[in-house]
Amino acid sequence: MKLKDKVFIVTGATGGMGSEISLEFARQGARLVLSGRNNQKGNKLTDKINSSRIQSVFLAGDVGELSYNRELVQLAIQTFGRIDGVVTNAGQLGLGSVTELDPDVWNRTFRTNTDSVFYLLKFALPEMLKNESGVVVINSSIAAFKSFPNHPAYCASKAALTALARQMAVDYGPKIRINSIAPGPVDTEFLHDSARAFPVPDKAVSDAKDATLLKRLGTPTDIAKLVLFLSCDDSSWITGSNFTIDGGILANG
Repeated sequence: MKLKDKVFIVTGATGGMGSEISLEFARQGARLVLSGRNNQKGNKLTDKINSSRIQSVFLAGDVGELSYNRELVQLAIQTFGRIDGVVTNAGQLGLGSVTELDPDVWNRTFRTNTDSVFYLLKFALPEMLKNESGVVVINSSIAAFKSFPNHPAYCASKAALTALARQMAVDYGPKIRINSIAPGPVDTEFLHDSARAFPVPDKAVSDAKDATLLKRLGTPTDIAKLVLFLSCDDSSWITGSNFTIDGGILANG
């Protein structure tokens, strides 16, 4: 068990990637504080994890709210007494070109994708510093490096996350390792929602698969394995880095 008795907060835990990350961490012995909007999905996930004798708790709320992030950290300390790591996975698309996009949608996208990471780590990092160790994995996107039609808020917010991860690694090393990942098209509901922004939505998902060098979409398990690697001692000399996991899309131009 690579994370035995480690305490992690995982946001966006009820989505496709977040759920699989949570389950993989539980299989590796981590104790979990899980975040999401949907109580029913969150309770179902914790029931599944707890049935394997790994302790997890769920707190429903909006990661774009400062007070909710404080509550997540307080829950971790009250339940487990410490925090060893954070995986920020919550995301929102905010579709629409700049001239069409409602400013509220722009702001909400940044609150969910970017502000939430600042809020959570503002409270979680001091707790990890008390242990003089910790890890953070930030789920960004290849949208930080590759433009997609009608995704300005998403692309900009994900680019900000990639830069934020590098910068925080400077401030909090050597005690805390901080990295980001940049997934390409992963076969989740989120990907199919994203396809609606493309000129031919019905073809967008299959086109994304064909654009990979490996000729398949990613799976939540692919992502979970990378996040696990960056969260355990196997990656003990890695910080301030971004890991692209996209089936070769960026290499393919």
